[in-house]
Amino acid sequence: MHKKHFTYALLTAAVVLAGCTGPTTLYQWDGYQPSVYQYYQADNNNLDEQVAELEESIEKARAKDRRVAPGLHAHLGLLYANSGREQQALEQFATEKRLFPESAVFMDFLLKQNKDTLQ
Repeated sequence: MHKKHFTYALLTAAVVLAGCTGPTTLYQWDGYQPSVYQYYQADNNNLDEQVAELEESIEKARAKDRRVAPGLHAHLGLLYANSGREQQALEQFATEKRLFPESAVFMDFLLKQNKDTLQ
């Protein structure tokens, strides 16, 4: 009987401890998704707000030693390009390619499409 209680207590403790871990994600998403949604709304007058939000997301990720979400640097580069900051846009596209090599084809496409603007 004692063995049965011990097994039950051990099983209960394992379940409780497993529930305490909480969900974890691979990337720091922070304000990235709302920023993308906001960008595609009819009112794009707040590019500086979106840039500030994404820059803050990057800083939060660095502070927590986490990776930013795929596409964040690309989107930030797009925002920089749309607000006339070409050099910063190029840097963000390069960062996206470095962090996520699978995005290289798309980043090269963006650079090619905007070569007149981003030089």
